[in-house]
Amino acid sequence: MEKLEKIHPNRQVIPFLFMLVLVQVCSEPTTRYSILEETESGSFVAHLAKDLGLRSGDLTARSARVVSDDYKQRLLLDPETGDLLLREKLDREELCASVDPCVLHFQVSLEKPVQYFQGELLIQDINDHSPEFPDKEMLLKIPENSQPGTLLPLNLAQDLDVGSNGLQQYTVNPNSHFHVLTRNHTEGKKYPELVQDRALDREEQAELSLTLTALDGGSPPRSGTAMVRILILDINDNAPEFVNTPYEVQVLESSLPDSPVLTVLAHDADAGNFGRVSYGLFQASDEIQQTFSINEITGEIRLRKKLDFEKIKSYCVQIEATDGGGLSGKGSVVIEVVDVNDNAPELTISSLTSSVPENAPETIISIFRVGDRDSGENGKVVCSIAENLPFILKSTFKNFYTLVTESPLDRESRAEYNITITVTDMGTPRLTTQHTITVQVSDVNDNAPVFTQTSYTLFVQENNSPALHIGTISATDSDLGSNAHITYSLLPTQDPQLALDSLISINADNGQLFALRALDYETLQTFEFHVGATDQGSPALSSQALVQVLVLDANDNAPFVLYPLQNASAPCTELLPRAAEPGYLVTKVVAVDRDSGQNAWLSFQLLKATEPGLFNMWAHNGEVRTSRLLSEREAPKHRLLLLVKDNGDPPRSASVTLHVLLVDGFSQPYLPLPEVARDPAQDEDVLTLYLVIALASVSSIFLLSVLLFVGVRLCRRARAASLGGCSVPEGHFPGHLVDVSGTGTLSQSYQYEVCLTGDSGTGEFKFLKPMIPELLVQDPGRELKENLHCRDSFVFS
Repeated sequence: MEKLEKIHPNRQVIPFLFMLVLVQVCSEPTTRYSILEETESGSFVAHLAKDLGLRSGDLTARSARVVSDDYKQRLLLDPETGDLLLREKLDREELCASVDPCVLHFQVSLEKPVQYFQGELLIQDINDHSPEFPDKEMLLKIPENSQPGTLLPLNLAQDLDVGSNGLQQYTVNPNSHFHVLTRNHTEGKKYPELVQDRALDREEQAELSLTLTALDGGSPPRSGTAMVRILILDINDNAPEFVNTPYEVQVLESSLPDSPVLTVLAHDADAGNFGRVSYGLFQASDEIQQTFSINEITGEIRLRKKLDFEKIKSYCVQIEATDGGGLSGKGSVVIEVVDVNDNAPELTISSLTSSVPENAPETIISIFRVGDRDSGENGKVVCSIAENLPFILKSTFKNFYTLVTESPLDRESRAEYNITITVTDMGTPRLTTQHTITVQVSDVNDNAPVFTQTSYTLFVQENNSPALHIGTISATDSDLGSNAHITYSLLPTQDPQLALDSLISINADNGQLFALRALDYETLQTFEFHVGATDQGSPALSSQALVQVLVLDANDNAPFVLYPLQNASAPCTELLPRAAEPGYLVTKVVAVDRDSGQNAWLSFQLLKATEPGLFNMWAHNGEVRTSRLLSEREAPKHRLLLLVKDNGDPPRSASVTLHVLLVDGFSQPYLPLPEVARDPAQDEDVLTLYLVIALASVSSIFLLSVLLFVGVRLCRRARAASLGGCSVPEGHFPGHLVDVSGTGTLSQSYQYEVCLTGDSGTGEFKFLKPMIPELLVQDPGRELKENLHCRDSFVFS
C-alpha cells in the first residue's frame, strides 16, 4: 500500500490517484490511502500514527477508534504500532458496484482531548470479472430492403469491473455483411451496434449467424461472447413509435412488489401482422430485469421487488416496441424512487463509562454517533435525553455527540441513573430509536457520621453490678461500604478529676456503653463526657455527641441520729421539771440521711415508753413533748425508745433510747441517775470474755498483762476511796462544758457541771451548778451557788 501524491497537471493522470483529507475538529488536511480489492484481512494500509503526527503510545492513551461511514467495522487500528490494517477482505464490486472511484470513508476519534480526523480509503479495482452478455443468443430480424449503413443496436455486455478493467470494445467474427461498432451509452456504458455493409438478399441467404465478442482492458484481457442470429424478413417499412419518450414517473420506495408503475404505448402505421406491436425491455441490466417487468401485450410496467431509495435513487429503463414485421421502436422510462421514512435512526456507541465517582467535575460518560439512512427531512435527526437528569448532550463533530455530566453527582441522593438517549428523525411519520445507558455513581467519603441525638441522657441506679449495660449510642453514615463503617470511642474529658476510663467503657462496633464499676450516688451524682463516631473512609470523617449519666439514688443508707448522742456507756438523759405543762418540749431528735429525695424524708415515732400516754413525739420534726400534767406519783425515771425511719423502699430506720428524769426544779441538789438495765447480751459478752481469758491463761505473758491490769484498776479504786467524795483537786478531774442551744429541751442555752462521787455505787448526782447564765427554776430568787469539783461533766438541753 502506498500513499498517493499529487501529480503535475502536465503529466498523464494515473488512474485512482487522489488526495485524502483527514478532517480534525480544526479541519487539518492530510492524504488519502489506497488499497487493491481482494487484499487479505490484516494487511497493512498505512502508518496512521505517523501520518497524524502522533506517537504510537498516544493512540492507546487517547482511546483511538476507527469508524466507517457504512456502519461496518472494515478497518482495524493497531494501538501498539499505530498501523491501520484491514479487518476483512474488501470486494470493490460489492461495496461500490459501478461507482468509480470506490472510496470508503472513515473517521478516527481520539479522547483527552476529544478530536476527530476524517479519512478516505480508495479501493482499487482488479480485473477479476469477465464481460457477460445477458443472453447467450440474440435474434435480429432485418427486412431485406435494409440499406447498407443501417445501424442495428445489440444488447450490451455487463462487466462488473471498472476503469481500464471494464468493458472496452466489441468485435464480431469476420463476414461480408456486417461489422460492429463500439458505442458509448449516455450513462457511460459501451454497447455494440451492428453496421450493415451491403444489401441483403433474402432469397440468397435468409439467415446469418455472427459471434459477438466483448473485451475488457485488463492485462491479460478477459472476454465474453454471444451468438447473433439475423433473420432477413420481407419488407416492413414502418417501425413502431412510442407516444411519449422519455416517460417520467415517480414511485414510492414503500410500493409493494407487483405494483403497477406505468403503461407505455407505441403505434405502428403498418397493418396486419406488421402493425401488431409487442413490448419488451431493451438492453436491461440485471438490476433492472430483477426490479421491473413489462407486459408484452399491454405495455404495463410493474415492480418485481421492493425499491430501496438508500441503494438506488432512480432508474432509466430502456424499452422496445416491436411490430409483427420485426421493426422496433425504442423509448426510455425514467423512474424516480421517492424516499419514504422507512429507516429508523441509528445510534453507535464509540466509548462508554459505566461508573462515575460522586462530586467529580464534568465527566464524559459516552461518545456516540447518530445517523439515518433516509434522505432529506427523513434523514435529519434530533438527539435528546430526559430533562430531569444531571446530564447534557454536546454535539462535538458532525453527527457525533458526547454525553457529559452537567454538575457533580451525589450518590447519597441517587446511586444509579438510567439515561435513555432518544434519536428521532424529521420524517412523516417520525421514527425513533432509543438506547439506554446505565451509570453507577461510586461512593466518596463525603459524609461524616451523624448521631441520632445531639446529646444522650442515661440513668443508672447506684450500686449497680460491674460491666452493666447502661445504654447505647447510635450514629448513621449515608456513605457506602467502608466509608459508612462506624467505630465508636470515648473522647478525652476536660475534667481532670473524672477518671472516665475507670467508670465507662464503650463497644467500638455497636456503641453500647457499660459501667465498669458500681456507682455511688452519695459520691458521684452525675457526670458527662463526649463520645466520637469515626468512619473508615480516607480521609476518615467523625462527629461527636454529649453523654450525660445521672446516678439514681437507692435507699442504701439508714438514718443517722445526730442528737441525742448515743454511746455504749450510758444513754442520753433529759431533765423534766414536774411542774411542766402539757406540750412541754422535752427534747428534739435530730437525724440525717445520706440518701436523697424521698429516701431522705425522715419520720419519727415513739415506739416504747415507761409510762405510756405521758409523752408523745411529733412525726415530722422529731420533738418529744409531754402529753399531760405530771403528778406526784409519777416515777422519777422514764425510758423512751424512739424510732427514726426514712421514706425509701424498703424503708430503713434507726432507734435511739432516751432517759428522762423528773426533777422538782433544776436547783434540786441531788439528782439520782437512772439505773441502767443490764442487757442479757452484756452478760453473754462477759462470759465470752472470761472464756477467752481462760483460754489465753496458758500464756504467761498474757496472764501477766491481766494481772497488771487488775492491779492498776484496784489501785485506782483505792485512790478514789481515799479522796472521800468530791474533795479531789480540780486539776485531777477537769470539768467538761458543752454548750447546747435553745433548740433542745429548754428554751434557752445553758451550761451545767454534773459531778459524780468516785465511790457512788448508784451513780447519783451529788450536785448541779449552772455556769452561764444562772438558772432559776421554780424559785427565781434561789441561786445555785455551790461549786463542786467533778470527775465527769454532762451537758443537757
